[in-house]
Amino acid sequence: MLRLERRATPSSTMRIASPVLAALGMLVTGFLLFSALGKDPMEAFYLFFVKPLSSAYGIGELLLKTTPLLLCGLGLALGFRANVWNIGAEGQLTMGAIAGGGVALWFGDSDSSLAMPLMLVAGVLGGMAWAAIPAFLRTRFNTNEILVTLMLVYISQLVLSWLVHGPWRDPQGQNYPQSQGFGDAETMSVLINGTRVTWGIVYALVLAVVAWVFSQKTFAGFRMQVAGLAPAAAAYAGFSEKRNIWIALMLCGATAGLAGICEVAGPIGRLQQQISPGYGFAAIIVAWIGRLHPIGVVFGALLMSLLYLGGEAAQMGMGLPSAITGMFQGLLLFYLLAADLFIAFRLKRVSVAENPAPKAVTTLENAA
Repeated sequence: MLRLERRATPSSTMRIASPVLAALGMLVTGFLLFSALGKDPMEAFYLFFVKPLSSAYGIGELLLKTTPLLLCGLGLALGFRANVWNIGAEGQLTMGAIAGGGVALWFGDSDSSLAMPLMLVAGVLGGMAWAAIPAFLRTRFNTNEILVTLMLVYISQLVLSWLVHGPWRDPQGQNYPQSQGFGDAETMSVLINGTRVTWGIVYALVLAVVAWVFSQKTFAGFRMQVAGLAPAAAAYAGFSEKRNIWIALMLCGATAGLAGICEVAGPIGRLQQQISPGYGFAAIIVAWIGRLHPIGVVFGALLMSLLYLGGEAAQMGMGLPSAITGMFQGLLLFYLLAADLFIAFRLKRVSVAENPAPKAVTTLENAA
C-alpha cells in the first residue's frame, strides 16, 4: 500500500516551478475537456490566451482587471505568510467602495481637488475598519478569522444592497439599484488613451514594491515571516502574536479597500449592487500562485486577469457557459495545491507488516 511521507528537505526549485506546472496541468485538462465537449481546443485556447492581448484595448482591460486582483493579493499574501487566514478580502473591497463612494456622493458635482484624495483615504479606512472586526475578535476571543472574515463578506454585500436600494439610490436611475454617477473630480483619469485603465494600476505596482520592502527589509515583516514559519520560535523570541494578527489584517483591509474605491471611481463610476465579480476570492489563488511573494503576486494577478478576459471571449465566441472562468480558476488552484503537496511529501510503498492494523481491529481478530 501507499502512504504519504514528509520529505526531509523540500525542493526550493520545485516550489518556484510549481505555479508553471499547475498552469500546464490546467491547460492539459482544459484541452481534454474542450475535446469531450466537441469544441476545438486550439480555438478555445486562442480565445482564452491570445485574443484578449491582440489589441491595445485588450491589454488595457487586462491591466484594469489586474488592479483589484493585485491589490487584494498583496494584502492576502502578507497575511498568509504570518498564518493569518483572511478569506474576506471581497468584503473589505466592498466596504472600501462604500466608504469612498460615500465621500464621492457627498462632494456631488464639486470640482474640488480634494475629492479624489479623500475618496482614496476613505476607501483604505473603510477596508481597514471592516478587517478590524475579525482582528479584534481573534485577539480578544480567539475566534476563527477564516469564518469571521468569510461571513463579513455577505454582510458587506447586504449593506451595499440596502444603500443602493434605499438612501443612496439615484432618483433619476429608473429604479435601478445604483447611486448617482460620480462627477469628473470623483472619477479616476484614464492612464492610456483608448483604454479604460486608470491610475489604479500604478498604485498597485507601487504597493507591490512597498510590500516587497516591508516583507524583506523591515523588522515587522521579519516578525510576521517567523510567526508563519515557526510559531514556537516566534513566541520564544517574544514576538507578539496579537500584533502580527492586527498588522496582517489591517494591511489586507487597506489594500482591499483601495481596490474597492479604484473600481467604483474608475470603470464603474458609481455605486451599484455588484461591484466585483469575485476579485477578493480570486485573489486568494493569486497570492498562492505568486508563492506569497509580492513580485510573484504581480504575475499571478496578470494570469488571473487573463483568465477573466479569456472566459468572457470564450462565452461570446464559442457559446460556452459563464462558469468556464471559474472552472479554469478552480483547476489552477487544484493543481497548485497538488504540486505543493508533493513538494512537501512523497508517496512511499509500505508492506502490511510495516503498517499494522489498528489496535481495535487486531483485538477483534484475536477474539474471533
